[in-house]
Amino acid sequence: MRYYDRTSELALLKDIQEKSFGEFSKMTVLKGRRRIGKTTLGILSMEGTDTVYLFVSRKAEADLCSEYAEAISQELKEFVPKGIYHFKDIFAMLMNIGRHRSFNLFIDEFQDFLYVNPAIYSDIQDVWDRERRNSKVNMVVSGSVYSMIEKIFKDEKQPLFGRADMTLSLEPFRTDVLKEIMSDHKKNYNKDDLLALYCFTGGVPKYVELLMDNDCTDMERMVDYMTRPDSQFFDEGRNMLIQEFGKQYATYFSILGLIAAGDVTLPQIEGMLGEKSLGGQMKILEEEYGLIKKKRPIRANNTSKTVRYEINDIFLRFWFRYFYKYRSLIEIKNYSALSELIKNEYQTYSGRILERWFRQRMMESQQYAEIGAWWHPRKGNTDNSDNEIDIVTVRLDGKVQAYEVKRNKKKYSQELIMAKVTDMSHCAFGNTDITVGCLSLEDM
Repeated sequence: MRYYDRTSELALLKDIQEKSFGEFSKMTVLKGRRRIGKTTLGILSMEGTDTVYLFVSRKAEADLCSEYAEAISQELKEFVPKGIYHFKDIFAMLMNIGRHRSFNLFIDEFQDFLYVNPAIYSDIQDVWDRERRNSKVNMVVSGSVYSMIEKIFKDEKQPLFGRADMTLSLEPFRTDVLKEIMSDHKKNYNKDDLLALYCFTGGVPKYVELLMDNDCTDMERMVDYMTRPDSQFFDEGRNMLIQEFGKQYATYFSILGLIAAGDVTLPQIEGMLGEKSLGGQMKILEEEYGLIKKKRPIRANNTSKTVRYEINDIFLRFWFRYFYKYRSLIEIKNYSALSELIKNEYQTYSGRILERWFRQRMMESQQYAEIGAWWHPRKGNTDNSDNEIDIVTVRLDGKVQAYEVKRNKKKYSQELIMAKVTDMSHCAFGNTDITVGCLSLEDM
């Protein structure tokens, strides 16, 4: 698969590179989940200019320094003395080289210095503060462990707090980019092919690339590929999060597994897990890891207890819903059963993700002041389903729109949504005129 998008991010990286080379050293933090394309983007932004690429692996500091010394010698053609055992000396040497020439320094998986020698961050701060204005180094660091990168650069107690000149957060592909990718790989693709790609990858570049490069351009082939005996997808969620959660991963995985089944409330999660209070863990998942978010009815007060939770990352929602929940099928190598299960539930599961597609597309359009949903329980109604509107928006011009989202437009009932809108108006919008409609596969 060819390289797609990232034009605005590339422009920002090129701009700060020019400033680093023309003025003095700058530090950029490139962050984002695993498989989002940080390394590829960073290296692409440095093409045609001298670059030292250092990957931080968990090994002895002296061994890393030996590797780094060789890389510096090869890439910059500079003399590097033997016997450097501490990264502080490597970094000081690089900044000294930057006094007489400009170059890029890309340090990948920067958070893993913590496992090599935690003092390295203080060493970098010391050298950086002394040398940055005397040198011309475009320093870019990347990391895929969200919580650790946040702590390194945003915790006031950490030595590198406030040192980054720019922080660039990479997000999954936009909806228009996914359309372009599908069109390039399947000229006559249908909307369900596009929805399947979104459901299974969430627009994460690496997952999209795996499917496209293996000619998986419809739901059936995508599922067959993801459930092969050698599938990279089986352990992807675990590998992505185990380092984040550490010893507490079992509790967090259980919570995420329940949320992946559908929008749920905190009391429901606590009841299903038999726990008295999980408020602390939910707060950590939301604020520290950025993995979940609260959903309240549109215009509801922030103190409202009508709160549901959803997983932010669409791929992780899919992974927890199937690969985590049905781990036993993977362990006994019953891949065909897992494949059939996903295919049989696809229409129901994808219907919920279709809502996410439209909400994301609306956000990308930048034509809205508010985008949300609305629900309100009736007496005697425990699931709220009869009194829920999938998407409610307020446009920049103040117009309010309410949408039901259906895979099949024939299942849409104008009469039913009008009754719901009447209830919603009393709670949220007063006498405001509200336009109603249906969004379906046809509208993708």
